[in-house]
Amino acid sequence: MLVNATAMLKSAEKGHYAIGAFNTNNLEWASSILDAAEELQSPVIIQCTSGAAKWQGSYKVCADIVKQLVEDKGITVPVALHLDHGTYEDVFKCIEAGFTSVMYDGSHEASFEINLERTAEVVKAAHAKGISVEAEVGGIGGVEDGVASKGELADPEQCKAIADLGVDFLACGIGNIHGIYPDNWEGLSFERLGEIKALTGDLPLVLHGGTGIPVEQINKAITLGICKLNINTDLQLAFAKATRAYIEAGKDLDGKGYDPRKLLKPGRDAIKDRTKELMLQFGSDGKGWN
Repeated sequence: MLVNATAMLKSAEKGHYAIGAFNTNNLEWASSILDAAEELQSPVIIQCTSGAAKWQGSYKVCADIVKQLVEDKGITVPVALHLDHGTYEDVFKCIEAGFTSVMYDGSHEASFEINLERTAEVVKAAHAKGISVEAEVGGIGGVEDGVASKGELADPEQCKAIADLGVDFLACGIGNIHGIYPDNWEGLSFERLGEIKALTGDLPLVLHGGTGIPVEQINKAITLGICKLNINTDLQLAFAKATRAYIEAGKDLDGKGYDPRKLLKPGRDAIKDRTKELMLQFGSDGKGWN
């Protein structure tokens, strides 16, 4: 059974650990993430961007895959199915498709007023159906699904204004970026994170672009109120590395090594192993029913 993300993130905020929000791209991704969560008894958020949903067929296909896997695998830990970086229109598609959590990313709207107005509408519509809501203030750097940002620092007062609308968790730009971090990256702004936390109280905060941030910075961010960490590129790199090793070793040419079940298995295993490593790092292991 899928749940919304509210309870698990409130527990994380109180317990000073973080829940991994892992992007799914297909059946292999969702299955591996769920296996990792069950083995470590960790709550988990599986999330999907519009691009990944299109690749799989639709938001409904993505939702059906995750729901059926949870049921057929007998997953016992809380699992939330979340829309990542959704437009205003995407939010309502995902509510209809059966997602249990949505993110409306209004940080790219023409004005903060539009972000504020539409976030309020999303909160009302989603909460009426028991669906949790993530909002965003301050664009996240890098590019994801064609959306680019320089990774500016979120305005603490704007964060408070969005928080006051009743969102369940908030993504705030603190210098983080999507994708691989460049050599000249200046690091996270813990000063800005502290300012935001001071105004938003016990509202769970979200760190996007979790791939490549030094462990010590992630750990510090968690102590300062980050409760949800988004991971996408990290698992893609793990999958690609394992798949490349299989091909370069010529295993696809050995017998029926070309069988997609054999060809994809190293990458699938790598996703599970890396997800488990990150859950242990974030401290969510054993927190399945906290």
